[in-house]
Amino acid sequence: MRDPDGDKLIKRRFLVFISLFILAALFVFTRYMRIMSRPVQPELFTAVPQAERGSILDRNGRILALQTRLGNITLWRPDAEDLPALAEELAPLLEMTAGDILGLIENSSSDFLYLKKQAEQSLVRKVQNARSQGRLRGVGIEPVMGRIYPEKELAAQLIGFTGSNNTGLAGVEYSFDAELAPREGKNGHQLVLTIDANVQHILEDIAGKALEEHKAEAVMLMAMDPRSGDILGSASLPGFDPNNIRDSDEWQRMDRPAIWAYEPGSVFKVFSIASILDSGAISPDTIFTCTGRYERFTGRGEPIVINCLSAHGRVNASDIIVFSCNAGAAYASDRMGAESFAEALAQFGFGSRTGAGNPGETPGSLRPFREWSERSKPTIAIGQEVAVSALQILKASTAVATDGILIPPRVVSRIVSDDGETLREFRNGEARRVLSAETARNMRNFMQEGTMDMGIGRRARVSDVALAVKTGTAQIIDPESRSYSETDYIASCLALLPAENPSLVLYMVIVKPRGDYYFGSRTAAPAIKDAAEALIDYLGIPRGRNPQVNHSGEISLPADEMLSIDGTIPDFTGLSKRRLVPLLLRDDLHLELRGEGWVRRQDPPPGTPFKEGMTIVLELE
Repeated sequence: MRDPDGDKLIKRRFLVFISLFILAALFVFTRYMRIMSRPVQPELFTAVPQAERGSILDRNGRILALQTRLGNITLWRPDAEDLPALAEELAPLLEMTAGDILGLIENSSSDFLYLKKQAEQSLVRKVQNARSQGRLRGVGIEPVMGRIYPEKELAAQLIGFTGSNNTGLAGVEYSFDAELAPREGKNGHQLVLTIDANVQHILEDIAGKALEEHKAEAVMLMAMDPRSGDILGSASLPGFDPNNIRDSDEWQRMDRPAIWAYEPGSVFKVFSIASILDSGAISPDTIFTCTGRYERFTGRGEPIVINCLSAHGRVNASDIIVFSCNAGAAYASDRMGAESFAEALAQFGFGSRTGAGNPGETPGSLRPFREWSERSKPTIAIGQEVAVSALQILKASTAVATDGILIPPRVVSRIVSDDGETLREFRNGEARRVLSAETARNMRNFMQEGTMDMGIGRRARVSDVALAVKTGTAQIIDPESRSYSETDYIASCLALLPAENPSLVLYMVIVKPRGDYYFGSRTAAPAIKDAAEALIDYLGIPRGRNPQVNHSGEISLPADEMLSIDGTIPDFTGLSKRRLVPLLLRDDLHLELRGEGWVRRQDPPPGTPFKEGMTIVLELE
């Protein structure tokens, strides 16, 4: 007979076995799925062969933006053993605090997360070295292609930046994204800008000093060749480093010269008086009387009053510019019809985008004359009730500089293929006449007289070179009261040089200067003088201590030898950053550049045997 108790025992053991088998199978299956679903963590930071985004260069071939290999630092949480200890070890490597790292981990809803995106090679190699020693369990490196900007803050708003997917998000990186981006497995095209990096350095240095000295909210300083429309430099401060977007805000990233619209103040008299003169409504000898104010009554008997800084007495067109006479400019506008005046100002480009190549450019504001009040014409004549961009002022100034021909500005010179072939010369509209040559020359003469001892632009005067100068001071609308502020102003200064035949236009804007003075003649004009002094010498503009000599125009320069490292580390002393760029693209070494200028110190020293993967530190001054 079968033992019932024995049968029950066998059945019970069988059920226990089956249960354990199922649990073991579930554990193996779960572990397998977790392993299979884990993102692949490459053991080495190796180059990923893929097409690259095109570089951005200045007019002389200096690299302003280029493609490089970066790395995303990742974490697979299940493999990490002690998160607080891991955070402490990672903190100096990732240049973050341990608390920030722990915060990222704890706030992530996924086991896989990014600790740092687009980390530079120096940081990536530190993480690599730690992992190769068996440390940083769970930490991985995801190779990606990224963008670096060797000149950092230089012309950052104009150049722009890219996002994590390496597409343009601002500046020319955005507006020319289609040309720069790689396609069909081929490298993207290169973009050559009109700016000169050396000019840009000069402008940013002067703008930075003005920003600090006048405790201003912002400063713009621009340089242009009026003969070609090429923007040689466009400084906009405060600025930012496009290599570290997260450390900046929208105000720092704004391309103010193209995007920001403001009332220009008395600088606008250059264009209003030029328009009235060119129409024949007044002549250079027409006399107006300034009692310290412009005053007349509307058809309904309402007074229109525009104050002047002082009573200038009898003034003509030249005096209006030399002394910046509001009353004279307003009375002169009475001689010209509203429709004709509006059309003449529109011919300069006011109320329209310049199309220079900057994304998000403002058209400013020049209302149709039918929307003007009886006060509008004299008010616009002195630079109020009209909004402009700095780019528009530069564009309009070309008509005065080039004997009446308006030259559209541009910030992009040409598009070049990866192998150096010019694919497209960038042109921005056609040049056209907007003033007679006589009117343009008269205006330059008036502006030049403004730099004489009694002129309002005298603080911009430069020895040995005649400048045509006009300053401006504009009140800013208070957003709360909707009336002009009693404390906030925009100070500006426009200069054409040499006055007799300009090859350079300078324009400076200081937003909300603080201190003893806020007038453009006291704040912006001296900075324009500094910029003119520096650029006259750099650009070789003729003057007494810059004699000109005849030359064939052909010179021979020794070609830069391609840097190479064969066996031992060479002596890098005296090399510029530009000469070092090819080494940044090598996969077999890591180059750390510290400072700006030329190499003064290096580690390891010359003659050290070269080993693949080694780090070379170069200090520049």
